[in-house]
Amino acid sequence: MTKRLERIFSEIPACKSFADVGCDHGFIAEAMLKGGKCDYVTISDISEPSLQKAKKLLYPYLQKGTVTAICTDGLKGVDCATEAVLIAGMGGEEIIKILLESPFLPPILVLQPMKNVDKVRKELFALGYGIEKDYLFYDKKYYNLLVCRLGKQCEEYSEKELIFGRDNLKYRSDDFMLYLTREIALMEGCLPFIESPTELDAVSARIKLFKEVLYEG
Repeated sequence: MTKRLERIFSEIPACKSFADVGCDHGFIAEAMLKGGKCDYVTISDISEPSLQKAKKLLYPYLQKGTVTAICTDGLKGVDCATEAVLIAGMGGEEIIKILLESPFLPPILVLQPMKNVDKVRKELFALGYGIEKDYLFYDKKYYNLLVCRLGKQCEEYSEKELIFGRDNLKYRSDDFMLYLTREIALMEGCLPFIESPTELDAVSARIKLFKEVLYEG
């Protein structure tokens, strides 16, 4: 597995039943069973060709009945008793759509949104989730990872925490600090090419916010 997949796998709690939505090659599902972190896995993907890749890898487990493969949109058709669900590698708005259209809300969610993570955080709280872990890491690019538990009490996020993630602001990891530095440089590099005054003000305000976070504390 890649460093990204290894990091995601490490954050999935042990459970009896696990579902990987948008499972791609099925590497995490295989690791969950091989590592004894769960007894039963559901893999799902909206694309049948993508699902076939995972089914090929997990063929022995499909034969044993410890894996079920479903070609479906999100969590539709997944057993409502599933304890932990992974949704990784999708846009934040797509993850929100999956959760809003799901026939059930799993007790544990592990999410790795590719963008719009602030919107995901807001929606998680609206759905009744508390966020246990919320941090950024680097593997050729920057990824956000959230571990959430339904019904868990969580202190309300500030506006900065919604944008950047609570653990990032609290622990200020090397990956997070480098991310801030990189984003500031990219935005500053764009300033000379922005013609719209409204867009210029928005980018300048975002640069100011990122610098505040970078240099505070």
